Amino acid sequence: MLDKSFSPDGTETSLYALWEASGAFTAQPTGSASPYTIMIPPPNVTGTLHIGHALTMTLQDTLIRWRRMQGRDTLWQPGTDHAGIATQLVVERMLQKEGTSRQEMGRDAFVERVWEWKAQSGGGITTQLRRLGASLDWARERFTMDEGLSSAVKEVFVTLYREGLIYRDRRLVNWDPAFRSAISDLEVDNRETRGNLWYIRYPVEGEPGRTITVATTRPETMLGDMAVAVHPEDERFADLVGRNVILPLTGRRIPVVADEHSDPTKGSGAVKITPAHDFNDFEVGRRHKLDMPSILDEEARITLAEIEGELRAEEGLADPAFVCALAGLPRDEARKVMVAELERLEWLEKIEPHTNQVPYAERSGAIVEPRLTTQWYCDAKTLAGPAVEAVESGRIEFVPRQWENTFYAWMRDIQPWCISRQLWWGHRIPAWYGPDGHVFVDGDEAGAMAQARAHYGQDTELTRDEDVLDTWFSSALWPFSTLGWPEQTPELARYYPTDVLVTGFDIIFFWVARMMMMGLHFMKDVPFRKVFIHGLVRDERGQKMSKSKGNGIDPLELIDTYGADAMRFCICALTGLGRDVKLGRRRVEEYRSFMTKIWNAARFCEMNGVAPVEGFRPENVTSPLGRWILSELAQATEEATNALENFRFDEYAAVCYRFVWNCFCDWFLELAKPVLGAGDTAEAVETRAVAAHVLGTILRLLQPVTPFMTDRLWQHFGFGAEGSLMTAPWPKPVALEGAQQAREEVEWLIRFISAIRTVRSEMNVPPSRLAPVLLRDASPVTVARAAKWAEAISRMARVSEVLPLEGEMPQGAAQLVVDEATLVIPLAGIIDLVQERQRLEKECAKVDGEIVKVERKLGNADFVSRAKPEVVAENRERLESFQAERQRLQAALARIA
Repeated sequence: MLDKSFSPDGTETSLYALWEASGAFTAQPTGSASPYTIMIPPPNVTGTLHIGHALTMTLQDTLIRWRRMQGRDTLWQPGTDHAGIATQLVVERMLQKEGTSRQEMGRDAFVERVWEWKAQSGGGITTQLRRLGASLDWARERFTMDEGLSSAVKEVFVTLYREGLIYRDRRLVNWDPAFRSAISDLEVDNRETRGNLWYIRYPVEGEPGRTITVATTRPETMLGDMAVAVHPEDERFADLVGRNVILPLTGRRIPVVADEHSDPTKGSGAVKITPAHDFNDFEVGRRHKLDMPSILDEEARITLAEIEGELRAEEGLADPAFVCALAGLPRDEARKVMVAELERLEWLEKIEPHTNQVPYAERSGAIVEPRLTTQWYCDAKTLAGPAVEAVESGRIEFVPRQWENTFYAWMRDIQPWCISRQLWWGHRIPAWYGPDGHVFVDGDEAGAMAQARAHYGQDTELTRDEDVLDTWFSSALWPFSTLGWPEQTPELARYYPTDVLVTGFDIIFFWVARMMMMGLHFMKDVPFRKVFIHGLVRDERGQKMSKSKGNGIDPLELIDTYGADAMRFCICALTGLGRDVKLGRRRVEEYRSFMTKIWNAARFCEMNGVAPVEGFRPENVTSPLGRWILSELAQATEEATNALENFRFDEYAAVCYRFVWNCFCDWFLELAKPVLGAGDTAEAVETRAVAAHVLGTILRLLQPVTPFMTDRLWQHFGFGAEGSLMTAPWPKPVALEGAQQAREEVEWLIRFISAIRTVRSEMNVPPSRLAPVLLRDASPVTVARAAKWAEAISRMARVSEVLPLEGEMPQGAAQLVVDEATLVIPLAGIIDLVQERQRLEKECAKVDGEIVKVERKLGNADFVSRAKPEVVAENRERLESFQAERQRLQAALARIA
């Protein structure tokens, strides 16, 4: 006998171990089944399961389990990313606690220590993915720095270098002064920060007393100013274009240039151009062929190395000694000193409060500095062309399609990709330098030495490049490197291209696009056919989750509290096309109630002798109730399948929820109760067989999203062995010939009972008080149906009798229409009609008052424009709720008017 409730913590771990040991997750490269492949977005080896992972992995697992049941040869490729900065940070912090550092250890010893950490503590997220129920092919687990993937990375780098698509260049990068490394845009967190706008006067050369005022948020970088830019059509500065101004503090002469980068409507209309410390200024500098001296070193301290020779002394304007004293100061300290000096010299016009976006390094927390350095770059523009064409031609389809526009916008304006990082942990760049700086690129040192021998005519000592590759470089190869490339393996031939990529929109450019580039270039085919882009997980009010707000959710805690099935079903139910997922504990708790409903329905079935019947054929069922539920089941099966085909996870969950809760539990089992308890009559035997068939099909429909509880019930009822549900065939809709009559009859019954229940609820009729129902203008069919289903109507609608209306309409009766018939429910003597009317009117007035309040708030333009979007949306939802309640109350009043 089933326990009173399902115990996730007593089932999930043991059942998952059984699944994994059985080999059910394992792909079959030599099999004949059609392959279906999904590549996991490899989580960081340092990571722990967060709610974003839970969303992505649940959706992927739902697809994999569904396709597995359809008989496909599924490969869900697992693995983790070496996560250069994140992993190095973890190990460096460990060393700091031990009183040492990587610099003291040296490179080789440090890298060895990281590998030790990875073996002992890394990859804990894979254990957590198992808790989620993710049915990955663990036997094929890969790591972005394992031997095979390292070989692929070197092959790609060397090939692209020889093709001229990888090269060295001096450009601006996002620089983390704490790590002293370039970082990617995804590792930069732009935060809205309150600061100041400093207005500084720059004297015009040759015109004493005349100045041009620039507005800047970063006065400390003025030491590296190389020009002042004004808009070409700004008449205020037209006569200054082509002339020089004198840079305060340094005395250097810099030109005034005309450039559309300057916005006449912002600040003073003139902007200082510091090409080595601002991305926009860098482009202006290139357009006007300006020098680009760096005035901040790798730790964001003032350095004068590139400008010291240009310092000039001018009384009241510039003092080389003062500027030299700035050397070595951190940028924030230098700012304070420089602003004070500008104010003393009366070159500071004013200071205004200003809010702007300040870039912070996600890992170290340091403010990111745009820095001009020599790095390795990949020619992303050339590689992007085939990727854009693949989407344009339909070989790759984004779901929803709207993300294609985002993809095009990024790809058609793509910049060179900085692929080098100044770290020790990662794929070391396979480049060596000769004594004259000549570079030799090869897969190993022996190859580089051979190149050097041919170049210099003798053996020459080479120096290995110190940098490692951006982690996105190796993860861009994930769809084919994990399958054995550069070797031409059977897995590569069978599982590439993959079928679908499931990921968030935030890495379309960083990962999705780069996989397209590399796949098309090296495999000559797309890496995946479809890209399903899901939204972000937000809290129930639509706010972004963050530690500072305290509104984050730990998925492992949700699993501990509610079970993996409830959380997974909740995620599916909330994942619609093109919208974010508003998730909270309350929502997960609601769907745990759904799990409880299924379990209780199964217990009810077991207590009433429901068990699988071998050879059951739906088409042989004769009872209207049985044919109706089987017809509903066929429709639900078709709708669930179509929803998964179209990545409509919300619709799939809604179909399952609606059929199980409404059709099966609330109506079929309730209507079948008398029959199920009637012994072994032919009708009872048939009804039990129908119930078993429907229950088994429900378990198969729900298995992709709620694998644990459904497997437990599957085995308990004898549908199959423990752990076998995931390989049971996906149900196919069975159309019952002539089922329309049964559908019409039972659907009429549901409408009839539901209408009476609604009136009783609206009128506050106590459940203990039975009321008669009189039929006016009812057809013979309706009268016959009412007589046939009298027991069910009486039991489920709390009705004493159903009779045709004879004579005049009784006083104090509620009326409602079901199809052609008017149902008359005499309420006089059952409830106090005067008191009920007063109650309804009072409730109506209260709701009207709430509607006025919310409408007044939403009608206030200031509120709508200034309030947070989620607050405005919440008020609109409240208004809709109040309006629906008013409509209900007014309908109730009309019935007893």
